[in-house]
Amino acid sequence: MICPVILSGGSGTRLWPLSRQAAPKQFQRLLSGRTMIQETVARALGEGFAAPIVVCNQRHRFVVAEQMRELGIAGTRIVLEPVGRNSGPAILAAAFMVAEEAPGTVLWMMAADAAISDEPALRRAVAIAARAAEAGHVVTFGMTPTAPETGYGYVERGEPIAGIEGAYRVARFVEKPDRLTAETYLASGGFYWNAGMFVFTAATLIAEFEHHAPDVLASVREAVARRTTETDFIRLGADAFTACRNISLDYAVAEKSTRNAVVPASLGWSDVGSWAALWELGAKDAAGNVATGRTVLVDARRCYVRGDGTLAAVVGLEDVVLVATPDAVLALPRERAQDVKAVLDAIKTPRPDGERLDSIPGIV
Repeated sequence: MICPVILSGGSGTRLWPLSRQAAPKQFQRLLSGRTMIQETVARALGEGFAAPIVVCNQRHRFVVAEQMRELGIAGTRIVLEPVGRNSGPAILAAAFMVAEEAPGTVLWMMAADAAISDEPALRRAVAIAARAAEAGHVVTFGMTPTAPETGYGYVERGEPIAGIEGAYRVARFVEKPDRLTAETYLASGGFYWNAGMFVFTAATLIAEFEHHAPDVLASVREAVARRTTETDFIRLGADAFTACRNISLDYAVAEKSTRNAVVPASLGWSDVGSWAALWELGAKDAAGNVATGRTVLVDARRCYVRGDGTLAAVVGLEDVVLVATPDAVLALPRERAQDVKAVLDAIKTPRPDGERLDSIPGIV
C-alpha cells in the first residue's frame, strides 16, 4: 500500500486577493468544483492506496476536516503543525508516524495546491516511483518542460536504474535558472522541472535525515513523541517542532542524497502559482478569455477575469488580469502576474497618514 502524504502549508500569496492566510489557494475552487486539496487527495484514492495523511497549519484544521468529509474519505489523519517549518519537517513527521507501524511503507509526498491533467500518466509514474522507492531510492518526478520557465527548479537525468524501467539516477538538482540557461536545459533534453513530488519509504527518509540533517531529525522525533490526539486531529509537540530548523525536503535531503532517482513524466502539471497560470489552464472563449464567476467582457482579448461576489467588468482590454472579491480588486497586465507580491508588500507598508492596510482583518 502506498500512503499519500499531502502537505498543505502553502500560503499562495501570488493568487491574492482570492488566496489569503486564512484561506490559501489549496482551499479554493480554482479549476473545478473541487478545491485544490480535494483534487490532490482524489488522485490517491482507490486500490493500492492507504488513507491519506494531511499535514497542515493548526489554524486550517477544521477547513481540512470539512473538505475531507465532502469527499467522503474515512480514516484521514490530519497532522497539525504549531508553526510552519517547510516541507522537510512536515514530511519527516508523517514518516515517523507511519514507521511506528510499518517502516517499509512507501510514502507519496504531494503539495496540496498543484494541478495535474493527465491522471492515468500520473498513476503509471507513481507505480514506477514506488518500485524505485522499495529499492531504497529517494524518488522525485521530473516534469517534461514545455517552456524555458525561470520560476521552477530543474533536475538533470542521469543513468537508467537497472531493473526499473522509467527510473533514472539524478545527475544533479539545479536552482531556478535565468532565461538563457533554461533555454539551454530545454535544448539538451535531459532536464526536467522539479515538481516537488517525492516517493520513498518511511525508513529510507528517516535514515537520510539522520545522515544529512540530524538536528531536524531530533526535533521532529521529539515533536512526534510528544504528540496528542483529539477527535480528527494529531497535534505535534509544540515546543520541539517550533525549535526545529525551517528547511525544505530538497535542501535537507534530496540535494545531498546519493540515493536520488527521477521518474520523467508528462502529466500536464502546474503549480498554479499565478493568475497567468490559471489563464493558461482555464477554458477559453473564442477571444482567448478565461472568465469565472460574475463577469462581463466586452471587446476583450486574452484576459483572465474573475468575479467572486462582485461583478467584474472589462471593456476593450487585452492580456490583463482582473480579480474582484467582496473586499478587494486586483488589476494588472497578465505578463506581470508574478508581481502580486509587490502589492502585498505595499499593503504591509504604513501609509503616509499612518494607516496600515494590513490591520484590516483578513485582508492578507
